[in-house]
Amino acid sequence: MEGYVGLFFGSLIAATIIPLSSEAMLAGVYALGTYDTVGLWLAASTGNTLGSVINWVLGRWLLRFRGRRWFPVSDAALELGQDWFSRWGLWSLLLAWLPFVGDPLTVAAGTLRVPFGRFVVLVAIGKAARFAALLYAAEWLFPIAK
Repeated sequence: MEGYVGLFFGSLIAATIIPLSSEAMLAGVYALGTYDTVGLWLAASTGNTLGSVINWVLGRWLLRFRGRRWFPVSDAALELGQDWFSRWGLWSLLLAWLPFVGDPLTVAAGTLRVPFGRFVVLVAIGKAARFAALLYAAEWLFPIAK
């Protein structure tokens, strides 16, 4: 059980601006061979999606603190996310899992007041698909007898 919980919280933190690798955590817990693949997928996908929700809230409610030292998103990163969003629209949220672009994109979605329900659905689809692909590849490349 602690592997699922640790993966959930690690994936949540990794989806915020704090630099962590949810992929490495998933690979590490998978390599233990003691956890169900579907459970790992659920823990990583849910945690990572909720981490993006934190970013949306930051963008939606805390933007007035932009520019302060403690604000977790630089102006350049926020502009990058807004540019992506302006170019690709709501569907760009399916790519919220991308490195370097995904976190600022989810903050930008909050600043641009993307409806919360649409935000969660699109981000969850993208992140769940990514973790499914990673686990599929891991099981194909490194089958672990359970």
